[in-house]
Amino acid sequence: MRIAILQRDPVQRQSLERIVMDAGHTCMSYGDGLAMSKVLARSTVDLLVLDWQGTRLSGAEVLRSVRAVRGDRLPVMFASAETSEESVVRAFSGGADDYVGLPVRPGEFRERITALLRRAYPDRFSAASFDVGPYHFDTHRQIVMLRGQPVQLSGTQYRLASLFFANIGRVMSRDHIFAMVWGREFREFTRTIDSHVSRLRLLLEIEPQNDFRLQPVYKSGYRLVHLQQGEAGTEKTAA
Repeated sequence: MRIAILQRDPVQRQSLERIVMDAGHTCMSYGDGLAMSKVLARSTVDLLVLDWQGTRLSGAEVLRSVRAVRGDRLPVMFASAETSEESVVRAFSGGADDYVGLPVRPGEFRERITALLRRAYPDRFSAASFDVGPYHFDTHRQIVMLRGQPVQLSGTQYRLASLFFANIGRVMSRDHIFAMVWGREFREFTRTIDSHVSRLRLLLEIEPQNDFRLQPVYKSGYRLVHLQQGEAGTEKTAA
């Protein structure tokens, strides 16, 4: 999954980034809260790890902004050298999900991240398979069945499909899609994502007759909508 880190101390930032990447996640790291906030306005991540204090914009201010825009759907953890009771209480009062002091213990930090991700995205931790409407996903064999019939997908197409169907109703930014499907950060404009999404829509017949619609989101990315559930509760996106 994709995790963003805000940490003023470059040594601690590198340490946190290494733990996150060793756990199999992709990582975006920042030493400046304003720079992170600008990226989050046009991008999506699965979890935030914030420093309580920060340069130009503190972790507390980033948390306030995220909760105002995205509600409580995005898990947020603080990892900070500031461990006073007042700061910890204020963080939880502001909507933080966890708070740890620096330096972290790698094993414990990794498991805290896993626990938050598992709680926020239970469908992504299913053991062997999951069903969504007329679709059946076999996560071990990377096979998708539509109304009992197998759909031939490449490995890239399967990763793209499982990303959308595990995040129904959630806006997935282009850079998030690129990082999770192709395994690297999105650096320049490309039509690769658009062409793959268009092809996937045809292969899986993602259309109203199957209760789903794959929508482009202006200046952001895509969102898979379950038509029976409507679009209530979906994230707001920057225009």
